[in-house]
Amino acid sequence: MKANEGTIDRAVRIIAGLALIGLTVTDTIGVWGWIGALPLVTGIIGICPAYSIFGMNTCPMKK
Repeated sequence: MKANEGTIDRAVRIIAGLALIGLTVTDTIGVWGWIGALPLVTGIIGICPAYSIFGMNTCPMKK
């Protein structure tokens, strides 16, 4: 699969995922915060399956 996430998109996903997981670990928001693993993983690998389904791409084109 080709990467379909740009740099800013990946950074936002990683930060959001870490924030949600951190809030869960500190027992601030409960177990639903573990959903932060999804944006964390997609941000790390640079591929979003939902983007592929809907034909979206935030990764800049390479010339």
